[in-house]
Amino acid sequence: MFVHVLLLPVSAAAIFLRLEYTGTPSAQAHTTGRDALWLGHAWLDGRKTEADVSQLANILSGTGIKDLYVHTGPLEHDGSLRAELSPQARWFVQVAHRMLPGVRVQSWLGDIVAPEFDGLNLEDVASRDRATASANRVLDLGFDGIHLDLEPVRSGSPGFLALLDQVHGMTERRHVLLSASAPTIDPLPGLHSAGLVLAGHGKWWSQSYFAQVTRRVEQVAVMSYDTAMPVLALYGGYVAQQTRLALQVTPPNVDLLMGAPAFWANDLGHRGRAETVAGAIRGIRLGLDRTTPGRKAFGVALYIDFAATPQDWADFRRDWFDLTTSG
Repeated sequence: MFVHVLLLPVSAAAIFLRLEYTGTPSAQAHTTGRDALWLGHAWLDGRKTEADVSQLANILSGTGIKDLYVHTGPLEHDGSLRAELSPQARWFVQVAHRMLPGVRVQSWLGDIVAPEFDGLNLEDVASRDRATASANRVLDLGFDGIHLDLEPVRSGSPGFLALLDQVHGMTERRHVLLSASAPTIDPLPGLHSAGLVLAGHGKWWSQSYFAQVTRRVEQVAVMSYDTAMPVLALYGGYVAQQTRLALQVTPPNVDLLMGAPAFWANDLGHRGRAETVAGAIRGIRLGLDRTTPGRKAFGVALYIDFAATPQDWADFRRDWFDLTTSG
């Protein structure tokens, strides 16, 4: 009897997500030229050449990718940043600006955070001050903005909001943008609390906390992957739901980017055959259609350049960009 009772909510959730993935996205659910790509650290540590940047420019040609999040960190656990990690940063920004006109190059700064890990303590004022100073220094290298990716920030963390306020004040003074990665939103109200109690892991944010974050940045990128969904239809439905939840509370002048997994993994948190670029984009388009069709401040963020396959790029172009030119 207990097993049957347990299966009821699981079955109901599966049916709900499957229904979220049904339907045909409209033709107006396509790129608006505000998409993004996460780039690995190799672009800044000396492993890449101008020929590599030229090849990247060819890959991005004819897409809506406007922002590159280039891994510049990681931050030290006290918020500082070792300059020797990215000796080629200034060179890359200059070459990218020349070869990719109109594309913004953001410095991707991240770290693991306390209390879940022995990492950056966002509730510590001195650590936030050092992280802000680190962001300020990398902007001297020519970056067009700061992209913060701190994980896992627990829903309700006042320290993260304080850091965003502090960094945003600095980026505004320097006339560049601030963006942030965000986890997915509670699929069910209060689920983030249950996750902390049962597993000690803050996987989700409440929708209200997500809204507080979006009011402190120009751009937010939702990491809508690593969902543990076992099959494509459930993953796509999950992404459709996440797109709706995020759109409901993101200010209209803030770019909302939904993540698409351009990488392969097969473990408990990520099923490679389920989590695909094509599945994510179809879910994103369905969620966009059902919430704010025609929204301009919206896009897709691909993770990550060094793992993306030709098929990933083909699916991205076919399902998200080529719609703008297909009658």
